[in-house]
Amino acid sequence: MERRTRMYRGALGLLLAGGVLLTGCTGSGEGSGGKSAASDRRGAPAPAPAATGGAGGTAREGAKKADGLKESAPPDYLSTFALDVDTASYGYARRTLSDGRLPEPETVRPEEFVNSFRQGYRRPKGNGFTVSVDGARAGAEGGDWSLVRVGLATRAAPRSTERPPAALTFVVDISGSMASSDRLGLVKTSLGILTDELRDDDSVSLVTFSDEAETVLPMTRLRDHRGKIHDAVDSMEATDSTNVEAGVRRGYEEAVDGHRKGANNRVVLLSDALANTGETDADAILERIGSARREYGITLFGVGVGSDYGDALMERLTDKGDGHTTYIADEEQARKVFVDQLPAHLELTARDAKAQVAFDPETVEKFRLIGYEDRKVADEDFRDDSVDGGEIGPGHTVTALYAVRLRDGASGHVATATVRWLDPGSRAAHEETGSVETGAIGGRLWGGRSTWLQVTAVAAYFADTLRGGGLPGTPGLGELASRAKALAAATEDDPVARLATAIGRADRLRGGHEDTGTDTGEGEMD
Repeated sequence: MERRTRMYRGALGLLLAGGVLLTGCTGSGEGSGGKSAASDRRGAPAPAPAATGGAGGTAREGAKKADGLKESAPPDYLSTFALDVDTASYGYARRTLSDGRLPEPETVRPEEFVNSFRQGYRRPKGNGFTVSVDGARAGAEGGDWSLVRVGLATRAAPRSTERPPAALTFVVDISGSMASSDRLGLVKTSLGILTDELRDDDSVSLVTFSDEAETVLPMTRLRDHRGKIHDAVDSMEATDSTNVEAGVRRGYEEAVDGHRKGANNRVVLLSDALANTGETDADAILERIGSARREYGITLFGVGVGSDYGDALMERLTDKGDGHTTYIADEEQARKVFVDQLPAHLELTARDAKAQVAFDPETVEKFRLIGYEDRKVADEDFRDDSVDGGEIGPGHTVTALYAVRLRDGASGHVATATVRWLDPGSRAAHEETGSVETGAIGGRLWGGRSTWLQVTAVAAYFADTLRGGGLPGTPGLGELASRAKALAAATEDDPVARLATAIGRADRLRGGHEDTGTDTGEGEMD
């Protein structure tokens, strides 16, 4: 996502500690409301103001010097980011913990932890999004902090028989590092599952790479050729080094050669992403096949495997390739990705999707985004459709969870959330908004009416603890594990039970250490 690195720092004022989180999931919409145009309420900063940077020129503007210049800029009350539905960071963290190791902090992305859990938001009937906003008080540990959840949902994923046909190019890493049952063995099992799941009118091609890339199977219709595809998958054997550049380049060449108009054209990269030969920089790799992405709309879906996994490279490749990543550790997860979630991974309902949350400086003292550091967008670029956003499919949800401190005695409007996207066919721009009042976030979090908000909070607190973020109100890992166990029983949800297990493992490995952090000042916090 070429211009995403232009991160707007806005006003510098005093920067504080606190927490805000984004994610991709589904949940209830208590206290929410949606409408089709952005609006400015009660002096709150409107979304996407002119490129002046600041809170919209309402409350608490910076003092002016005698020459008319401002002493300092006002605090920034806008939060702008590109949407994303990756889940690989959470999957890899679970795998690492099951191996008896803590994940490296740089591999922990809180939004991908939250992306991994359903929420139950209402969904639109067509392309685009619904916007739900709710929240709760963080509890005794959080002092006067509240959590505000912004939930964005696309339409439900269609049945397999209702989706457009797919033209998929599998790019498989067969380097020496893939020579184990949980790497190349798992990839072969996954592709076998997918071959059986795809329809007769779908097409697949297969490219392998080690030190060089080879086309094992050109684009082939599934009809009457499943046995041929299975044989090609079964023939793969690990050898030599890892030249990701060669594989991705050849994969996109095959995808262009086999491009089908009206179909979902995707390159699917399956690898441990431990590149050691050829170009190893994601930006340089994707730049060389940029025309295939831009002219043909071919997107990249990354599937990570292996206990040693090049998380940063895979995440950056799919980010730049207008796609997303997931991580699989076993056959159960492979079936979830390639059977249960297949339509969501193949089809697009929104391109270049961005969100902007405008907090009301009259009621909000401070807030902070947890995660999505590499998805931030300059506030003034929210409605600039040449600036890359996220590509989102059906059945997906995105959650932005904010830790917010309200002003003493605050009452009324808290925030307005706006999502903007381009129709994947016409490229026409659309927007939807939702807002929240103080009364909708005044209930208690733990034991409150929204079970899935509690699950979201546990996942966010867990991720922030693993990377040492110091989110206000974060319980210790032992308490988080207990809460996750109770929530797993209440929801009867296996993923929540697995979350509880992962937190328990982390608690034993970390010895219960936690860092509460500090906070001062107003506006958006680093």
